[in-house]
Amino acid sequence: MSHDIVILGVFVADTAYRAARQPKMGETLLGNGFALGPGGKGSNQAVAAAKAGGDTAFLSKLGDDAFADMAMKTWDEAGVHPVVSRDKSSYTGAAYIFVEEGTGNNAIIVSPGAAATISPADMDAQADLIGGAKVFVTQLEQPLDAAVRALEIARAGGAATVLNPAPAQKLDSQVFALCDYVTPNETETEILTGLPVTNVEEARVAAARLLELGVKTAIITLGEKGALYHSATESVLVAPFNAGPVKETTGAGDAFNGGFAAALSKGMTPLEAVRFGSAVAGISVTRAGTAPSMPDLAEVEALLARG
Repeated sequence: MSHDIVILGVFVADTAYRAARQPKMGETLLGNGFALGPGGKGSNQAVAAAKAGGDTAFLSKLGDDAFADMAMKTWDEAGVHPVVSRDKSSYTGAAYIFVEEGTGNNAIIVSPGAAATISPADMDAQADLIGGAKVFVTQLEQPLDAAVRALEIARAGGAATVLNPAPAQKLDSQVFALCDYVTPNETETEILTGLPVTNVEEARVAAARLLELGVKTAIITLGEKGALYHSATESVLVAPFNAGPVKETTGAGDAFNGGFAAALSKGMTPLEAVRFGSAVAGISVTRAGTAPSMPDLAEVEALLARG
């Protein structure tokens, strides 16, 4: 069975705790809030792509537990096709998110669980699925060697390859050469290039550096400044969409990447796809949560029509 979009990544259950401060070692504090919900960059991107109208398959590994059931329910509701094994000897990924009430600052521990064992051999086993996609997307929450193998298979099959390099790590030019599109934010761009990105002009210089490193097209997401699309032939700042008051920016990058993939899979030009992804992100930040905040196609089209 082939799908237009194949996304490799991780699902984690986000467990978010709110309190005045973090406990010290040996101390127990009473918290003021708790939320449990679906997370993981790859999973969020798959939900965003599917809800935005993309025919999306998601490749990952889960444990055999209640969090795995949450993952399957999340994908079912969004229309994502899971290509996922469940490992009884491991557990489904989970994230501890501490939110400091006074400031909103957070501290996070992510334990990927079964997804930490995703391997190049697993990617070879799914070569028909990956190679048959129009668009292939991955991030860096699962092991890098698996992501690289999947990018190789996707490239050989003729898919457009998208790397969302998050969480960021130094990559060599061999990896960049496999990427039609790389979609870092400011911080990730600085880690990848060693160059500062505090404004649009600096983003252009860093994007040019990414092209020198072997990337075909760099798309740097710049928060409220928009997204910079930078290829060998053009450099365009796509303005952000204002869809209403901002409630939570968590997951905005995932919304953008999922929307971008959905648009590419439907034959939009890359620049049109950046605008589409920006609209998806613009709606997502007006809602709480990550996967639950992703808009459906009608909402995105209505916002694009308003301009």
